[in-house]
Amino acid sequence: MPDKKEEYSFWTKYKKFAGTEIMLYLIMVVGIILGIVIFSYL
Repeated sequence: MPDKKEEYSFWTKYKKFAGTEIMLYLIMVVGIILGIVIFSYL
């Protein structure tokens, strides 16, 4: 039980950074997909 509380507090601290990181990964994935689509049409 104490381990779960530690993980939860870690997640609350990490949440702000994790959100920005997820956004960066989403932008990267979208960029890669767009690049593949553009290059496949060229």
